[in-house]
Amino acid sequence: MGLPQRLILTLLSIYLYSATVVNTQQEFKIQSVELIIEPRNDVTAGTNVTLRCHATVSTSTGKGLIREYTILKNDKIVYTKTIGSSEDFVYQLHNARVFSTGLYQCKLDIQGDTKLSKAQRLNVQGLSQPVLHLNTNVVNEGEEVQATCIAPGEIGSFIFFFFDNDEQISRVEGLSNQAKTTFRLSGADIHKIHCSYKIRTAEDTFPSTKSNNVTVSVKELSITPELKIFPDSTIYEGDHLNISCSAKNVHSSSEGYKLFLSQGTKLLRTGNSTINHNMVAVPKASEALTFDCRVVVRNVEKYSEKKILVVELFSVPSLTMSPTEVFQGQIMTLTCNSDRFASQRINREDLEYTLYPSKNLPSSGKPGVFNVKALQNDFNYTCSAEAKGIKKDSKTLMIRPKVHVSALKISIEDKVILKKSFTILCQSNGSLPINYTLFKDNVQVGTKVIREQNRQAVFVDVINEPGERQYRCEAKNSLHSNKTGSSQHLSVNVIVPLSQMTLAVIPSSLKISEGEELNFICSVNGTGPVTFKWYRTGSVVPLQTNTTTETYSNLEIKPVSKNDSDEYYCEASNGANKVRSENVNVQVFMAPWKKGLIVVACLLLLLLLVLLLVASMLNIKSKRDRREAAAELSVKPSSPKSDDPLTVNLTHDTDVYNAATVKVDRAEVSVWSKRKPETESDDEISEVSNEPNVEYTEVVHARSTDPARVPLRKGTDTVYSELQNSPNGAADPPDYGSVEYAELNREQFEISQYDPQVHSYQDLPEPVD
Repeated sequence: MGLPQRLILTLLSIYLYSATVVNTQQEFKIQSVELIIEPRNDVTAGTNVTLRCHATVSTSTGKGLIREYTILKNDKIVYTKTIGSSEDFVYQLHNARVFSTGLYQCKLDIQGDTKLSKAQRLNVQGLSQPVLHLNTNVVNEGEEVQATCIAPGEIGSFIFFFFDNDEQISRVEGLSNQAKTTFRLSGADIHKIHCSYKIRTAEDTFPSTKSNNVTVSVKELSITPELKIFPDSTIYEGDHLNISCSAKNVHSSSEGYKLFLSQGTKLLRTGNSTINHNMVAVPKASEALTFDCRVVVRNVEKYSEKKILVVELFSVPSLTMSPTEVFQGQIMTLTCNSDRFASQRINREDLEYTLYPSKNLPSSGKPGVFNVKALQNDFNYTCSAEAKGIKKDSKTLMIRPKVHVSALKISIEDKVILKKSFTILCQSNGSLPINYTLFKDNVQVGTKVIREQNRQAVFVDVINEPGERQYRCEAKNSLHSNKTGSSQHLSVNVIVPLSQMTLAVIPSSLKISEGEELNFICSVNGTGPVTFKWYRTGSVVPLQTNTTTETYSNLEIKPVSKNDSDEYYCEASNGANKVRSENVNVQVFMAPWKKGLIVVACLLLLLLLVLLLVASMLNIKSKRDRREAAAELSVKPSSPKSDDPLTVNLTHDTDVYNAATVKVDRAEVSVWSKRKPETESDDEISEVSNEPNVEYTEVVHARSTDPARVPLRKGTDTVYSELQNSPNGAADPPDYGSVEYAELNREQFEISQYDPQVHSYQDLPEPVD
């Protein structure tokens, strides 16, 4: 670098430093930043595009600021520049290409303060046509061709494609606008080569048009493969084949070729010169044998192919068994046979057959026929046929000896109800498939074939008439044998549904007395066993449950009581249905003896009431009489006189009071009066018994008005009169005669004179019952 340039740079640095110092003291504000694409946002390829950054900045002094502009494309920095003027920053895109398509932004940075413009999209359309160059237009078959494809003026990420007659032969990727490749053209012909490319951007891929076509002439190699097979006429199985593969028109060994001999997909031999291969002809099932001889020179392959048909000497033997199904221990016949053979070469007697395994095989005397006893388990057999040194094996024959049916069982799953379907099951042990046949009363009902293990034969039948039926099953699993298995006979009793239910009660009057026996008899039409249940209405617990084979049953209640009065009903069931009787109302009345007892008790009660009433009346009359007597005896004279109308003599003894004679109105009245004759009257009733009858009469004495003269005890003085009756109704007089006696409580008794002024019963004590 020269001195003038260094001086200029130094001065520029000083200027920028001075401007920076000035700017640090200046205040500013970035108001806006705008990106403008000129001449427009959508342009064609090759157009010069200008990206203009226009910024509006306010400053305090109006002097210039150091500004840093950055251009971004798809958020990636494209260009950055620092300027010191306020003019617009301009970024030029010369010859814009498709790769320039994208979103652009302008960012302004002043002393750390930044502002970003809005994004503007630039769309560049159109790619330049690619140009193809080849290093030669004439090549020999197998030689390489070098090709170059150029995308004039384009930039970006490229993918180049090379084509031979519209068939892609090469692909190259890179960042350069041109690509080179080499390839070989096969086949002597005229080939037209062209290319194309694609440019990849961040958002999409843009394809170009086709390039110019370049014609290449390919010369065919003169070398050709030669394939020979001997014999070339009819070939039989077992014939020896001689096959050779070579290359013709090889002028010099410098060409370097290689030979390949194959049979189908199997490579037999390889070599750099003629190769030979010997083999025994083996036919391929329904197909010819294909042989291929190939020669490869400079990656060019040429081949020759031949097909030959080999006649089979004899067919592959087949192994069969007879009968087609065999049971354990049964003798079977195995036959090994080749059904086709070439009569031009061999006879049928030339074929020899062998059975594997071949131990302990009985001889049948015929070629290929073997008698074998079936084993207890599965076994595999094969056989072979051999003639002229050729041996062929049959396919493996697996023999599975069957097991005869046994242990045949028959059962019924459902209840057998009249006119309703039910299920019958048959099952046995043995090899599948098993044919089952069902018989009803020795008449065939149906057949079933079971092909799965542990499955039962299911039959459905209906019985429309009551009575007993006989069922049995037969099973057979052999088509060539009459051996069958038969079950035992199964007897079936048909259940007839219950109907016409009646409930009878004995006694039939339904009105019984306590202590008697009550009998309910429930009967139905149908078949047993029948379960009878008796209920009282309102109860879910049966009074009695009875299961019987009869169609009737009874319930006894003995002895009955009043608590047994209720409504009763009966239920019956036999597995087919359930029926219920109507309700029967039973009333239990009182026992006759109880009724009689009640009548007697009522009569006795009534008699007792009458007696009580009579006694009460007599008591009342007696009290009235005593009161009247007391009223008459209550007198009050000044002094007693001998000739007074009323004279009272009282005497006292230690044990017995003397009798007193009272005279009233000049009539002599004795307190001890004679007993009246026993006659019934309205006022008194006498009882006759073996014991002496005693009557007591209560006498109430009037109290004296002068308590000093008549000292009385507190309470009521009672006089009892005892009347004794003889057993014969007449009174038995005591020794002292028929009299009444009075007991005055062993106290002295005084009778005061009657006071005419006091004629009242107020002083008399109330009688005590």
